Amino acid sequence: MACRKDTLLLVILLSFVTFYVRARVDIAMDETVSVYSGDPARIHCQYSFSEEPRMMMVQWFVKYPNGSRERISYRDLTMEKVDEGTDYTDRITVAGNNNSETLTIHSVKLSDEREFFCQVNGMAAGNGERKTHLMVFDPPEGPVIEGVPSGISVGHLSKVASCEARKGYPKPNITWYRDETPLVPMNGEINVVTLVTREASGYYTVQSELQYKVPKEDKDSFFSCKVSYLVPGGVRSAPSQTINITVHYPTTTVELWRELPKGLVKEGDTVEIRCQGDGNPPPPFTFNREQQPEVELESSNALLVLHEVTRRDSGVYQCRTLDLDTGEDVVGNMHLTVHYLDPAVVVPKDTEVMSKGESLTATCNALSSLNTSTVWLKDEKEIGRGHTLFLDDATFDTAGEYFCKVSVPSLRGLQTTGSVHIIVQGAPEMKDEETEAVLEERAGKWVNLTCEARGYPRPIIAWSIYGTQNWREVVNRVTEDTVQSLVTLKVSSDTTAICNATNDMGVETKTYSIKSISMVTPPAKFQAESSGIIIVIIIICILLLAILGSVFYFLYKKGKLPCGRSGKQEIVNVYSTTEKPNKEDIVVEMKAEKTEEAVLLKGVNGDKKPTNDQYIDLRK
Repeated sequence: MACRKDTLLLVILLSFVTFYVRARVDIAMDETVSVYSGDPARIHCQYSFSEEPRMMMVQWFVKYPNGSRERISYRDLTMEKVDEGTDYTDRITVAGNNNSETLTIHSVKLSDEREFFCQVNGMAAGNGERKTHLMVFDPPEGPVIEGVPSGISVGHLSKVASCEARKGYPKPNITWYRDETPLVPMNGEINVVTLVTREASGYYTVQSELQYKVPKEDKDSFFSCKVSYLVPGGVRSAPSQTINITVHYPTTTVELWRELPKGLVKEGDTVEIRCQGDGNPPPPFTFNREQQPEVELESSNALLVLHEVTRRDSGVYQCRTLDLDTGEDVVGNMHLTVHYLDPAVVVPKDTEVMSKGESLTATCNALSSLNTSTVWLKDEKEIGRGHTLFLDDATFDTAGEYFCKVSVPSLRGLQTTGSVHIIVQGAPEMKDEETEAVLEERAGKWVNLTCEARGYPRPIIAWSIYGTQNWREVVNRVTEDTVQSLVTLKVSSDTTAICNATNDMGVETKTYSIKSISMVTPPAKFQAESSGIIIVIIIICILLLAILGSVFYFLYKKGKLPCGRSGKQEIVNVYSTTEKPNKEDIVVEMKAEKTEEAVLLKGVNGDKKPTNDQYIDLRK
């Protein structure tokens, strides 16, 4: 009997196990869900039963850091609810259907980075649970880099800069760069010290310090840091600004150069010589001349100023400083050349007297450190080039001041001048080629006479005037070799004025012969009346001739005036109706008496009339 009971119990148990193996539930969830802080997070739970459950429950749980679990949501076929009194009571919603459910967490916090469980229970149809790990991300602020304020000496492992990335989650990382090349920690060369701080809010702040053995070549390098941080689905980075560090290194070479003036240096210039070494910070410099190394020249801020230099300032200048590593002087050299141009020397010197017709050779030279060019000038006009000036066949025009200007074409402003005064000696010469002048002037008129003579020694002018006593000299000008005189005289009769120019070399004369003209003028009233009478007579004669000519022409055209060769001509009265007279009845007789009308006719016709009486045949 007992055996039967045991056998029945075993059959029932096997039947139950067989049924349980056949009934199961499959749940699918993401292992992780990534979300930015402040964004909503959605966790999906999909499930399926091997058999249709008669009863089903879906519960959500959260696991706290201490390992405890707490339910935050429940749903079955008849109801669903969010559990009260949890951290998620007001921040979650659950939505689902027969085979899936989604848990939504609103405004995710850093503390929400936990495991969330989805538990599905179908009773006899099976039960099970799966979990999803919620990952929360919050990028850090941009990195802030700060270099050391003081300089860094080469050859020592020293702090170069610090970099900070604040408020990031999860913990960000900092990498150092030099000219965009990553710096990898290296024993004795590169060291990176990192400090990570976890704030109460859960955020991380990372501080990194770069310690670096800086070489001299890094004086021009740029350093930066870059922060790397996780984001949903990847990794991002943000670079900092670049900084340049101040590197201190000793001076090994010194260089000198001339800042002013640009180009060649001439006497009188102000010269500025600059000294610079390759060390940092710049060391103090001292200046001296190579031939006097013990004499220190006065300078300021590595600048030597030489005022109004002369040729004696030419030479080698040195700038020196101390190499702190070796304790030896570091010296730089520069050669300064001061160009010069001595005053011009003119031969002959100062003044030279020549005789007319002679020749002279003048030279002009100036000692210079550079090639020179010479120009000769007279009266501000160029008359020659070169160091030598030839004067041939001297005249008085040759006399004057000759200047030579010596300049250096390659150095503007370097020039000098010299001069020679040429005097041409000879007998006086009148300015005018004509030594005799004949004038006609009205008696009583004042006349100006000039006389200008040239010669050396300077001539003296004396006037000899005959024919008038009323004269005086009004102008007398003299130059080195010229004299000019002007006299004014009143013409009263024929006058002769003689200008005598004399010096030790001879005499020159100019003569003025003035012929006096007497002017007889009739009384004005008589002259005016005579002129009026003559004009009236002329007008009357012209009118009479015009009338007479018109009558003759009219008679001729009408045929009333037959012409013949006899000495008598009849005149027919064309207006008479009586019988024509005989041809010899009417005769015009004109005697050649010298009346006023005859004179006028003679002047008009231009014919010479015989003195005896004559008849005019009017037909002619």
